Amino acid sequence: MEFKDNIPIYLQIEQYLYRQIALGKMKAGEKIPSVRKLALELTVNVNTVQRALQEMNTQGILYTKRGEGNFVTEDTELLSKTKQSLINNELDEFVQNMEKLGVKQDELVSTLTDYLEHSEDHNEDHNE
Repeated sequence: MEFKDNIPIYLQIEQYLYRQIALGKMKAGEKIPSVRKLALELTVNVNTVQRALQEMNTQGILYTKRGEGNFVTEDTELLSKTKQSLINNELDEFVQNMEKLGVKQDELVSTLTDYLEHSEDHNEDHNE
């Protein structure tokens, strides 16, 4: 995992785990990897992973079973809201990047539509 210097690592770990959950790689009610395993996998300090997990526990995305570990919440409504929040963050970043490139908000839909139509044509060429 590549970490950005301008954002605390524990927040980036949270975002990584939110993505894993949103993508269905970690499902509702499923046990997540141990703190040590995540620390090794992400090449970060165990305390940093622990802080990210504590934050996610506080938010209700994860819950802890004493002696067993951390599990993804079974609250599907909360998981849906979390996924929508990730989508909104991606859209915010997209809109900001487009504005920096001089694309005005009222041009966004047509620009994206053109892109999707052309990328669809391009993808069909490769699938034949």
